[in-house]
Amino acid sequence: MMPDLSLLPPSAAVDGEDLRVGGCRLGEIADQFGTPVYVIDEQALRARAQEYARALADRHHHGLVCFAAKAYPSASVIRVLAEEGLGCDVVGAGELRIALAAGVHPAKIVMHGNAKTDEDIQAALDASIGYIVVDSFDEIDRIARLARERTTVLLRVNPAIDSPTHAALATGGAGAKFGVPLEQVPEAIARMRAVRAIDLRGLHAHIGSQILELEQFEAEVAMLASLERFPVYDFGGGLGARYVTQDAPPSVDQYADVLIAAARRHLGDAIDILIEPGRSMVAPAGLTLYRVVTVKRSTRVHVAVDGGMGDNLEPSLYGQRFTPLVLGRWDADPVLVDLVGRHCESGDVITPDVWLASPQVGDLVVVPVTGAYCFTMSNNYNAALRPPVVFCADGRARLVVRRETYADLFAREVGAPVPFGAP
Repeated sequence: MMPDLSLLPPSAAVDGEDLRVGGCRLGEIADQFGTPVYVIDEQALRARAQEYARALADRHHHGLVCFAAKAYPSASVIRVLAEEGLGCDVVGAGELRIALAAGVHPAKIVMHGNAKTDEDIQAALDASIGYIVVDSFDEIDRIARLARERTTVLLRVNPAIDSPTHAALATGGAGAKFGVPLEQVPEAIARMRAVRAIDLRGLHAHIGSQILELEQFEAEVAMLASLERFPVYDFGGGLGARYVTQDAPPSVDQYADVLIAAARRHLGDAIDILIEPGRSMVAPAGLTLYRVVTVKRSTRVHVAVDGGMGDNLEPSLYGQRFTPLVLGRWDADPVLVDLVGRHCESGDVITPDVWLASPQVGDLVVVPVTGAYCFTMSNNYNAALRPPVVFCADGRARLVVRRETYADLFAREVGAPVPFGAP
């Protein structure tokens, strides 16, 4: 029986006991680059960027798609999206530097952050980015103090919209730490207009991540339209991705239909529109390869791999489920298991209660839809080495981020000798 490949990139195809993605055999990638390893289908990534850009351009003449860098803050990934004409939304000076290194034009960069430091704002000013998104009254004071030239900004509004997503992913509720509360917006606008160095061009809102109901975006537009009118509106991102077969996120076209129709109805056509997709842009293009290290059978079957919460924190943080499959065991009987990681936490579970085809020590496990936030939140728990990133395209596997080394672990230590055997 052939496996369900619908969660993998469109190029995925069975090749005997292997799978090809972007024309590359996953087994060969594991042999060449080791495991765990992040794999990106480069053409799927480009196609998604083109899909977003086309969806906005077909419906509105003055718009820009800005990739949310936090979803995959790698210059290699962002460079691909910039080559397809996308801008970038960054949080702080670090992501700004990555976006600039990736070749994003400064005018296409928007800087967020609920607590921007002087360093963050100075970096944005020095780079002459498109917009600084003001998130608080304190930031008005910082820009007034640091800016030497007139600086274009947007005001982030807390829309007081509770989105049906995990609490950690909801950013638009009344109690969220992001944005200026609705009742304080007139005061914030007046404050900014009193500062010569600030050119307030528009409003911004973002309701959260992994949103699967389009009505939330309509409510967001209506809320912004209830405030003073401006020439620029940034509606953020938030469209969800399909992680398990039961998920049914709206398509990019469906999302754009609803969002742009609402904008036209409430705000008219003579506005600039920015959107900031992150998860839905990159998640489907990525997968992670692991190798099974041990299988324990007791009251539960634990299949442990050579990665885990060091390279994928989403299950531990958000309870996100994934849909793994064992490479090559297409006809084997499935077993109900907990797919767990190698880290010393009981919460290090990639996906519990999942059916896997007769997993054995040494098998390769493919976890689809890991293109968003896994690389972002990778860490050195238990001194694990962060995985490499490999691009696949036209049958060629290309290393774009190398695996971390033991020498890297000691690179910031002061006075500690690098131990024998590193890297």
